[in-house]
Order: sequence, then structure tokens, then C-alpha cells
Amino acid sequence: MTRSLLFLAALVILGISSRAQDVLTPEVLWKFHRIYGVSVSPDEKQLLYMDRAYNLDEDGGTTSLYIMPAGGGDAQKISADGESIISAMWRPDGNKIGYLSAKSGSVQLWEMNPDGSDASQVTNFDYSISNASYAPDLKHISFSFTVKVNDMLSDKYTDLPMATGRSYDNLMIRHWTEWYDGTHSHVAISEYKDGKALGLAKDIMEGEPYDSPMKPFGGGEQITWSPDGQKLVYVCKKKFGKDYAVSTNSELYSYDLASGETVNLTSGRMGYDMDPAFSPDGKMLAWMSMERDGFESDKNVVWIMDVQSGKRKALTENVDQSFGSLAWASNGKTIYATSAVNATYQAYRIDLTSSSFSKAALKSVTPITSGIHNINGVALAGDRLIGTKNTMTEPAEIYSWSIKSGEEKQLTSANTELLKGMKKSKVEKRMIKTTDDKDMLTWVIYPPDFDPNKKYPTLLYCQGGPQSAVSQFFSYRWNFALMAAKGYIVVAPNRRGLPSFGQKWNDDISKDWGGQAMKDYLSAIDAVKTEPFVDETKLGAVGASYGGYSVYYLAGIHEGRFKTFISHCGLFNLESWYGSTEELFFANWDIGGAYWEDPMPRSYKLFSPHKLVQNWNTPILVIHNELDFRVPLNQGLEAFTAAQLKGIPSKLLYYPDEGHWVLKPQNGIMWHREFFGWLDEWLK
Repeated sequence: MTRSLLFLAALVILGISSRAQDVLTPEVLWKFHRIYGVSVSPDEKQLLYMDRAYNLDEDGGTTSLYIMPAGGGDAQKISADGESIISAMWRPDGNKIGYLSAKSGSVQLWEMNPDGSDASQVTNFDYSISNASYAPDLKHISFSFTVKVNDMLSDKYTDLPMATGRSYDNLMIRHWTEWYDGTHSHVAISEYKDGKALGLAKDIMEGEPYDSPMKPFGGGEQITWSPDGQKLVYVCKKKFGKDYAVSTNSELYSYDLASGETVNLTSGRMGYDMDPAFSPDGKMLAWMSMERDGFESDKNVVWIMDVQSGKRKALTENVDQSFGSLAWASNGKTIYATSAVNATYQAYRIDLTSSSFSKAALKSVTPITSGIHNINGVALAGDRLIGTKNTMTEPAEIYSWSIKSGEEKQLTSANTELLKGMKKSKVEKRMIKTTDDKDMLTWVIYPPDFDPNKKYPTLLYCQGGPQSAVSQFFSYRWNFALMAAKGYIVVAPNRRGLPSFGQKWNDDISKDWGGQAMKDYLSAIDAVKTEPFVDETKLGAVGASYGGYSVYYLAGIHEGRFKTFISHCGLFNLESWYGSTEELFFANWDIGGAYWEDPMPRSYKLFSPHKLVQNWNTPILVIHNELDFRVPLNQGLEAFTAAQLKGIPSKLLYYPDEGHWVLKPQNGIMWHREFFGWLDEWLK
């Protein structure tokens, strides 16, 4: 059954017509299909991709696998009904598709024909695996798996099986959503022949208390085979405990299958080194590298290395942009990449002067695409690039772009029927002057059926990060189109500290959280509130993480501008936050160090929201989650306690089973109902 017929059948089953909704709602938001994981077949004629659909009643989702022609056409579902696929890839010969599935009871590698037939199990280890990949010569497979490296207290007191205590004598005792339990993610290699993994897998990081891919967000992009199948390069930050907590110095490591030797390829590069990609002939390796240790939002510079000699050189160090998602052209002289520019993500080509490392230098950096959108990674298919694209009002679909002209073609339409039935919000790009006479790109999102003769309640959106662009992302929680559909105008400024406007603009937030960035926020809302269609008496400010911090800070300095606030997982007290967060490199860089240093960093004296609580007088909704170890729960509790003791109308929304984000479908629906219920109460 084709992809389009399947979707229409689903609409009939659900009793939904193509015109069932005229405005976006939280419930409809969770009906959108999430398209990702696009890969091109070795002959560049077909595409493989993942489609995740959620079921609110079951509070979960299923990821299906699809195949379609690279030039466009009907998509065919090839995974079994009811089976949820974890990841998938083409076998290098193109004759099979490998995929990870838990249908055998644990996550193992399986294979099927490209039409979905003849599914067979490749691995049968007594543990689950992830990030599986074939060696190009089809003699080995690699994967990552979880292995116990360090003993815990329970391993010492085996006669107390019901005891739950843990003890630690080093830092990084917890990370994002998990407490340290002595296990690590390691890379392993197994022999492969005729569709089967042979013998025992070799852990190439045996005994090492380190993780590859790197936690919590690393995946298969951090592990790559050389074209001859003789070397495996992986990303790892080989530091432990306190050393891990204060550093971003990851490296690229090359494991040689013949000798068993591991070599550090990026020694001396002090920041993040990420996402290696071999040139087609295997003679060069490209990757993304940051200069400064401890600065997680430094500029990503494209570097190349001569694999034989180990010599390295930077390609884009003099280009004031960060790059990602690297893909080599077959000629070895061009690298395709994505880059953020002016709050959008575009596709670029990076041309070298030669395919020989000794003669290679940067020839040119040329944009392939333009427009108000986000392109999320690219792959090469003949004379076109393949990737997903989304905007603030439309979720991701697969597109292709002509490398020569940038001409665009939409290839999938997983969400077309739902979108047809909805009135669309207008997204407007404005340039607003800041207090230091800079031009700040600000998005203004209008309600569907906007009437300039009416007055609308208006929200100032405060972005997190703090270095994370307010680009054309389509969020399933902080969704601007949904806010607009609820009758709010949304003002979303790219204030100081947000990338895609040059490195200085990006860097200016560090150690100045409550300074120019706060002035930028106020400049944005002050400019837009003068519009006749904005109800100046009904302004709110909302945000998460650093955006939640911004809300707390603005609550102490806004001078009556806002009538309500919502802070999700925001930082409230910088001193207690420093003592309870985990990735201390972030705090050291952006806040300036520990609060006990002499002299105390100015951030603690000037920019901690808790020192402005005496000025709080505005209703506030505080949202915080138990498993958020990045911004621990105490931050939200302290803020809520302060508001309550001051007699300010306030509410705490708390999730015991969520981390920094809200990821479970029913929790997400509840989140939106509480979010908009609070706004409606105070702004309507």
C-alpha cells in the first residue's frame, strides 16, 4: 500500500475529514507525522526514511520505515504493521536494508529486502545494541552497547539485595535525566557474513569509563567507517568525573582492525571535535571542530585531515558561520553542509581547490538554498541534495534541491491532508533597533484570520540555550503557530547570544545573561506593542531553560509591561543552580565560574533572578520537572515558593517523569492545556 493511501485510510479510520480542523490545536499537533532519518541508496535512486506517528490513547508512538524514488513518487511502507523501527540504513551493496528492532525481545540488527520482504535477524547478542553500521566491504558491522565498567555500592553489598543506596566520590553523578550507574556506551565490532553476525563482538573501548557516542544526544553520526572497511573512527570525550564535567574537549579516535590500535586523531584541538566524514577515496577525513574548551556554543569550523600522514588544516576558520551535517561529493573536492544564517538553516557547498590534501585549500563557500525555512541535514543524490525542511507553520517533509540552481522539490506529503484543513498563521520578519543601535531580527507571528482592526493579546517568546537561534523550527511544545491559533500575537526576537548572525553576536551573551539580552527583549516588545492591533494591557512573557531564566529576570525589571509570566525549567538562583547542575563547563563559561571565587563573578551579583524577587508583583506559572538534572527541580521550587510567600497569584505545574523537556504525548497535551489556560485567565 502506498504512503498516500495509508494516510487516507488512517483518516477514515479516525473519522477525520481533510477539513476537520480549521485551526491548530494541541491534539492536532500530536497527529502530525514526524519525518526524519533520510538516507540515499548506494545507487542514489531511492530514499529510505522514518515516519513516527503518535497515539494519544496509548501515550506512545510507532516509527515506520518507508522507501520511495529519489526523484519523487509514491512512498511504500516496508516495515511490518505494529512494529516500531528504531533506526535504519542501506547495506553498502544496496541489496538489503538493515534496521534496528526490538521484536525479538531486545534491540537487535535485522535485514530486509528493499521491498520489505524476507526479514531476517542479523545479530542475537544477549544485550541490546544501537547505532549499528555496516563496514563498506561488508566484512564487519559496528554498533554501540551499554556495558558495566565501574562497580556501584550494590555490587559491594551483595547480601543486601533490597538496599537502594548509592555512593559517589567524583562528579557527573547524574547527567540530563539519568543518575550514573557505572555503565557506559561503548563501540563494538563484529564479523559479518551472508546476513549474519559471526562470533562474539569485540568491545574496542574495553574497560574504559567513557561513552561513545557521547551522551546525551550523540548518535550514529559520531561513528564512521573508512571506505576500505579497515578503520573505524568514533567521537569520545575520554575524561571522567570532574574532568568530564568541566570540559568539552572531545576527540576523534581511529581504531585499526588489523592491529587493534587506537589513535587520537585530533590531539591538541581543545573544544568539541564531532561528526567525522571520510572522502570517497578514503584519503581525507572532514569533521567539525570548536576552538575553545568549555564553550559548547563555539563556532563549528570544518577541518580536513590527510589520513596517511595525520596532517590537519582548517577550511572555514575565516568564514563567520558554523557548519554541520557534512557530506562529500564524489569528486573529493566539494563538501556539502548546512549552516545557520539570519535565523534560518540553509544548504551550502564548500569547494576545495584540490582533491589532494597537500594542495587543498578553501576555494569558496556558496549557498545552495535561500528562503525562510530550516533545512535539517543533507545527503547527495546525483545532482541534487536530499533533506528535510520545515518552517514555523509546517512540520518537516523531505525535499530535494538542485545543486546548480537551488530549485526545490517536495518529495513527501505525510502531513498535507492535515495542513489543508487548517488556517495558516502569517510569519513576518522584522528588523528592530536595539538600545545599542543594532538591527535585531524578530519574528512576529499573527493569528489565522488576523484582523488589523482588532486588538490582540501578545506574547514575548524568550528563547533558551542561551545560544540557540529562534529559527524556523517547528516545535511540538513551543509551537508559534499553535500560540497564534489560540488568538495570540507572538513576538520572537533573536536577541543577543543567538547564533546565525556572526560569532560576536553569539558570544555576547556569555557572562552577560541579565545585560544586553534583557534590553533586547524589551526593545522587541516595546516596538511591537505600539502597533494598533496589539493590546498593550495584555502582554505576557514565556520561555524555557534560559528562556525561563529570562522570564524570572524580566519579572523583576519589566516595570509593569507584562500582565503574566510562564517559566518552564528556568534558572532562578544562579548560586544554587551552580551547585546542583552537572555540565559545569557550561556554567563556568557562561556564568564566569563558581560563586565562591574571589572576586565573585559578576553574574552572581547582578544577574541572578532571585535577587530581584522584591520587585515581583505579576502572576506567574512555574513549570518544572523532576528528572531535569540540567536545571534541577530546586530552581522551580524556589521561584514558586517566592511567589507564594509574596502573595502573587501563582501555580506550579510539576512532572515527576519528565526531564528538561516534556516528551510523553499525554503529558504534552496536559502541558498545553495548562499553558493556554493560564494565559487565557490573565490575558483574555
